[in-house]
Amino acid sequence: MALYAIADLHLPLGIDKPMDIFGSAWENYVERLFENWQNTIKKEDTVVLPGDFSWATYLAQSAKDFEYLHKLNGKKILLKGNHDYWWTTMNKLNEFIQEKGFSDIDFLQNNSFMYGDTAICGTRGWIHPAWDNFGTEDRKIFDREVLRLELSLGSVKKCEEIYVFTHYPPMSAALENNDFTDMMKKYNVKKCIYGHLQMRLREWLTVLSINLYRVIM
Repeated sequence: MALYAIADLHLPLGIDKPMDIFGSAWENYVERLFENWQNTIKKEDTVVLPGDFSWATYLAQSAKDFEYLHKLNGKKILLKGNHDYWWTTMNKLNEFIQEKGFSDIDFLQNNSFMYGDTAICGTRGWIHPAWDNFGTEDRKIFDREVLRLELSLGSVKKCEEIYVFTHYPPMSAALENNDFTDMMKKYNVKKCIYGHLQMRLREWLTVLSINLYRVIM
């Protein structure tokens, strides 16, 4: 049994947005992703997907992407990314997976999950306040995301360690502290795993091929 993480799958199965428009190297990446996932992940493993799972705009459009995810090995825990426009209320999301029979899929928002003695917490996050274009509306979203992180961390009852998953990096490239990092220090978070940082195409395809990050045995 192991815990893995991979972000930014950008599955296009429910809408006409194929990734091969960015180059021939993207051809059949969904099929390659499936093959390598199945070769890496066992049924008893857990995979956290920190955002940008589907290109769908509405939840109904994401059904084929969820069907694809359901066929993959392991328990899957999703949190919201900046391109997950299909994401709606937790009630509607949970009703959706129950109706579809996707019992191996859960959503991480204002809550937490346990992997053995390790707590899985997290939230989407937002751009860093040190950015030049960080405005008043960004501050509102940032503060709300910090609150969501605290709700997630506060939901943990008992654990040996806490791991936080976010879509946006929790700090800038200059590694300045902020409310996110302070919150993680407050709760003695052991690790923070995040997505969003799009690498150059060749490097990104290595991830899609698929190089899942193994978080814990």
